[in-house]
Amino acid sequence: MEVRFLQLGLGLLLMLVAQHAPVIAAPSPHCQRKCGDVEIPYPFGIGLECSMGLYFNVSCEVRDGIYKAIFGNGELLSISLIHSTIRVLNVISSYCYNTSSCRMEKDFGMFNLRGTPYLFSDVHNKFIAIGCDTLGYIGNAGNSSVYQSGCVSTCRNQLDLSDGSCTGMGCCQTAIPKGMDFYYADFDERFNTSKIWNFSRCSYAVLMEAEAFNFNTAYITTTKFNDTNSGQVPVVLDWAIRNGTMSCGVAKLNKTGTYACLSKNSECVDSTNGPGYLCNCSKGYEGNPYLPDGCRDVDECSNSPCLSNGLCHNIAGDYWCSCRAGRKFSKKNNACNPDTGLIIGVIVGFLVLMIFSFSGYMVLQKRKLNKVKQEHFRQHGGMLLFERMRSEKGLAFIVFSEAELIQATDNYDKSRIIGKGGHGTVYRGIVKGNMSVAIKRCAIIDDRQKKEFGQEMLILSQINHKNIVKLVGCCLEVEVPMLVYEFIPNGTLFELIHGKNQALQISFSTLLRIAHEAAEGLNFLHSYASPPIIHGDVKTANILLDENYMAKVSDFGASILAPSDKEQYVTMVQGTCGYLDPEYMLTCQLTEKSDVFSFGVILLEVLTGQEPLKLDGPEMQRSLSCNFLSAMKENNLDAILPSHVKGQESNELIRGLAELAMQCLDMCGSNRPSMKEIVDELGRLRKLALHPWAQLDVEMETQSMLGGASTASFETEGATSGYPTQDGENLPMNPKSLYYAR
Repeated sequence: MEVRFLQLGLGLLLMLVAQHAPVIAAPSPHCQRKCGDVEIPYPFGIGLECSMGLYFNVSCEVRDGIYKAIFGNGELLSISLIHSTIRVLNVISSYCYNTSSCRMEKDFGMFNLRGTPYLFSDVHNKFIAIGCDTLGYIGNAGNSSVYQSGCVSTCRNQLDLSDGSCTGMGCCQTAIPKGMDFYYADFDERFNTSKIWNFSRCSYAVLMEAEAFNFNTAYITTTKFNDTNSGQVPVVLDWAIRNGTMSCGVAKLNKTGTYACLSKNSECVDSTNGPGYLCNCSKGYEGNPYLPDGCRDVDECSNSPCLSNGLCHNIAGDYWCSCRAGRKFSKKNNACNPDTGLIIGVIVGFLVLMIFSFSGYMVLQKRKLNKVKQEHFRQHGGMLLFERMRSEKGLAFIVFSEAELIQATDNYDKSRIIGKGGHGTVYRGIVKGNMSVAIKRCAIIDDRQKKEFGQEMLILSQINHKNIVKLVGCCLEVEVPMLVYEFIPNGTLFELIHGKNQALQISFSTLLRIAHEAAEGLNFLHSYASPPIIHGDVKTANILLDENYMAKVSDFGASILAPSDKEQYVTMVQGTCGYLDPEYMLTCQLTEKSDVFSFGVILLEVLTGQEPLKLDGPEMQRSLSCNFLSAMKENNLDAILPSHVKGQESNELIRGLAELAMQCLDMCGSNRPSMKEIVDELGRLRKLALHPWAQLDVEMETQSMLGGASTASFETEGATSGYPTQDGENLPMNPKSLYYAR
């Protein structure tokens, strides 16, 4: 086994000399700067007096009849100041089968850079292993930081190989880490060529310049790879000024004269491979930064950086371009453009004139807009509102400006929409700092409604009932008025009954309570508002639920106050399919009993859990109210009731609620109960639900309430705490949770 060892050190004496770095001074101009074909720039030099120190010293010797640069005991191929690298020859390690001795023989080398300014380049080098049965190792054993790696190369025959491909078939490669200063290559003896010597006798391993290597299939079957350049290949070494662990910041403060960047037009750069620093010429300069005047100004004008019609002027570290008279150079576009001074002056004057004209136009338009807003405000009865607000102190009503509502809704952003209906679009907004409100942009209204809008807003603003959504204010300075209501957070009764979450079911007593509260709100509109307010679009989607899941009747807009003149009942058909009063559809006369019919449909939704209209079903079964009346007529109520209602609620309660719904759905409006009667009946039914032991004949009570045959009455002990009813009596709160598992 033969070991070939490359190193830069020349013995203990030279190591001691290297520990004491000399004061850096410029070399003599008579120093030889070339050996053979190799340029030797400072800080490198041939002889100690021509180099920065021992480890930058190069000898020029005659070998094989020609001059060669020798570095340490290896051949120097090239030096790069810009990249701070040198290229030297490295020994190829081999592992071959000797046919004479019938044994494997090793010939491997090492390369020692310890204690020198050099490290193996992790960027430019790769560890290469070549062979058909090879496991090559690379390591730096002996240092405090032990590193070992390698790669495996195999092949079955020459057909497996392809030129240029080093991916494990006949050739493999691997990268090395930063900071590597010692290198050796070896082989795993379990992998050898003793069995394939007639096809591939040798294996090779070496750390070399990746760019200089291109795999050739002849490397497997011959000794061509090892024979090239006498068993040596290029390897790249990174070099830097490595006086200990000195960095740029420390080196610049050094007062002993060892700072290597001598050119005044140079700059210091920390090494990217190990400690130390490098010197580069500043931008716009080129040359040798390690010499006092080594960095010279680059004459950029020699490459004509300006366009053909521009004149280049070189300055220290930079250049600038100019143009002939009448033109001006644009550095951004690198072109000579016409001198636009006069043009710019004219344009600026024109723009100033346009700005003044536009400003005047905008002032006129703003005044015109203000007049339009004032006219809308007057048409919608805004002056009447202000007069009443001044005369009646404490009137809780706010007249918002259009700008306030635009800001509150982010200019009516689509993400703010919380609902759409026949009367307009509803947005969620924040007004007066932190008040959450629902802002409704109403649909177009006619001239009569515009004239009465202010008076109607005044009436609506005075409605204060726990089961009616509070009207906070309005905006009158727009063509179509906007209403501002309190924001109700927990959705609608429709969502609660018909929600998509089928894993949960609403308790029947909770739905009954919400229906009772909604009836109280409608009763207030019919009986206590002056003039009475007819909702006109009663449905579960218009019954909102607050944070405590209390019912709040909503969407009874400003266009549905009951007028005193009966002729004014004739209007456009409004409402929602499935809830519409058939009598209203025939007469176009909207009355309180129209709301009663719609409320009867709500009672059916509570009772059956079904939607009022199914467009995808058989034609005879699409209407919930028709199905219900048919079932009642056939005495087959159970057919439309859900199982949880039939199984958990009393027959008396179910029958009483069904009878009430049937009365509400009477085709003749005069036969329907009033909302006051509905509130009373629902209150009695809720007592029955809360006190099932009470002996109550619901059918007789219902007939008595609705003007039927006399029935037996009942008395139940009033609860001392709970939810207050319209009549002021206390009902116990529903003992069940809002939801219970199906």
